[in-house]
Amino acid sequence: MVAHLIRLKLTLLRNSFRRSPWQLVGVALGGLYALGVLALLLGGLFYLSYTEPATARTVVVLGGAAAFLGWALIPLVALGVDMTLDPARFVTFAIPMPQLLAGLAAGGVLGIPGIMTLLASLGQAAAWWQHPAAMLAAVPCAVLAVLTAVVLSRVTTSAGTALASSRRFKDASGVIAMVPLVLLGPIIAGIMEGLRSSQDFLAGLAGVLSWTPLGSVWSVPGDLALGAWGAAAAKLLISLLALAGLVWLWKLSLARALTTPAHTAAAGRSSAGLGLFARFPASPSGAVAARALTYWLKDPRYGASLIVVPLIPVVMFFGTSQAGDFTAMLWLGPLIAFLLAFSISADISYDNTAFALHLAAGVSGRADRAGRALACAVFAVPLTALAVVVPVAAMDRWHLLPALLGLSLGTLLSGLGLSSVVSARYTYNVPLPGESPFKTPPGSAVRTMVVQGLGMGALMLLVLPEGLLTLAMVLTGRPLFGWLALAAGLVLGSALLLAGIRIGGRWYDRRGPELLQAVSVNK
Repeated sequence: MVAHLIRLKLTLLRNSFRRSPWQLVGVALGGLYALGVLALLLGGLFYLSYTEPATARTVVVLGGAAAFLGWALIPLVALGVDMTLDPARFVTFAIPMPQLLAGLAAGGVLGIPGIMTLLASLGQAAAWWQHPAAMLAAVPCAVLAVLTAVVLSRVTTSAGTALASSRRFKDASGVIAMVPLVLLGPIIAGIMEGLRSSQDFLAGLAGVLSWTPLGSVWSVPGDLALGAWGAAAAKLLISLLALAGLVWLWKLSLARALTTPAHTAAAGRSSAGLGLFARFPASPSGAVAARALTYWLKDPRYGASLIVVPLIPVVMFFGTSQAGDFTAMLWLGPLIAFLLAFSISADISYDNTAFALHLAAGVSGRADRAGRALACAVFAVPLTALAVVVPVAAMDRWHLLPALLGLSLGTLLSGLGLSSVVSARYTYNVPLPGESPFKTPPGSAVRTMVVQGLGMGALMLLVLPEGLLTLAMVLTGRPLFGWLALAAGLVLGSALLLAGIRIGGRWYDRRGPELLQAVSVNK
């Protein structure tokens, strides 16, 4: 049975490659990236062999504890990213629990994260090559560490099966996962600064962690290198007991998930009124706008991209504060307008089979394009204006306001027109309704990058007049160029928006059935 589950995992991976060649390309690129990271880790571990054993032990323990935390927390905030061998799919199969546990654990290692963790864990032996006993002990400790990491992730996955059916938890987990990803640069910089200023604290922290399940298995080779054989034996016992305890918890949570599978209960509260439909004109464009804006407010796939917007000022402020020059903050408005303008380029792809409602209702392409652009503009225009005015006011650069406002509004309006054309012409795989917004559908990575990359390049060309006028105003200081940039942004941007709605509407009317077929296949 264990071998059968492993073959099942490999078959699922192989079929995903056969389904789309782009999936194979994406996995190859991911594998090359992982190999690069692995090479850096192995080089660092080999470098540690020339340091004091206490220093090497501190680094290995802290890095291993961080790896355990990653394996434990990522399944909680990214439920649904990898659904192969999902425990909920074995509800109807009477598989003996020991075989199921062993098969799922082995399947957890088969993948880029598991294989890279195994190789990196085995590579820690390079840090102890000058201490034979420690190097020999590092190999079985690495295997024990990988098993602990996989079982730990399976414990959180089984425990989160019930939470996976909760829409509120999915939304909250998406926000929780997105925030540290966007703020990764400032977080890493803060950690590195802390490492430089508190080496004694880190050594003490590693010493404490080495007596806990998070760091005990990673500390055994270092203790042997330091001659602390008794401490090494005690920590090995802690690691074995921790693994046994995790297996027991996994067995309990998996048994509960299999006997009482989670289900999505129907909403019990009644709805009254028309909601956003009462706020928009009673027209085809108004109905589409109300529907699209409802998605922006309630669909986590939209929210995951929208939550990035308020985090961009934080990242920019951190970067400019490190350099001591906040001038770059003045370009916050055009940057946010650029991102928001292209956010509706995959609207039809996100509709999936619900797009049939538009075709069945006979909504014209022009009304569909105008409604989606209007829904985005409802929040994009105020956010863009705010992103322009606040930095200008904070830095007292009011003479730049017309130029920056013209460039930002021109970018937003032109981008909405371009997105209206792109989404009617090109579709690509996106997470299905109800799935994790971080899930990567098969065959989507390269096509998404190509479509969005070419679209953003075209948008930069469309806003070139406003950009040149803004640059002329900054270089010469003449207010005339700033007002001309504002006029160009409003006039040219509005013209391109109307042209995009018109052209996109024609493609929509001509390719409606093909669009429905494309988004229905993207599953």
